[in-house]
Amino acid sequence: MKKQTFFLGIILLLSTTAFGQIKTVPVKVKTGFEQKFKEAKNIKWSRENAKEWEAEFTLNGKSYSANFNNDGNWLETEHQISLAEIPSSVKSAFEKDFPGFSITEVDISETAHGIAYELDIKKGAIKKEVSFDATGKRIGK
Repeated sequence: MKKQTFFLGIILLLSTTAFGQIKTVPVKVKTGFEQKFKEAKNIKWSRENAKEWEAEFTLNGKSYSANFNNDGNWLETEHQISLAEIPSSVKSAFEKDFPGFSITEVDISETAHGIAYELDIKKGAIKKEVSFDATGKRIGK
């Protein structure tokens, strides 16, 4: 019984160590990040998927996340903004398209294709995420 407990303990220790390891961020990815965000602080890396890395960091006192592909090419940057920072074109489009809904959170997403305002909205038990471009045009679904 002691041998079984000992071996079980060793297996648990080894599996926890193996799963807890963070893969090393490729040099290309770190270099791409450092070139785009020279002033970033408190950088924490994670694997978004097999083709992307995500950095969470602080810049000018705000929390950001940015995604880079495995070659170090920038894909997207996101950060939360206040309701007051939403452009009037986006507010007007939201109010027209989603009467009775309220905005619970807003993220601004920047990609090579432009800027999008991602709104988390709700009406009673209904919760959705909708996106608009800077002109108020609905993006996606």
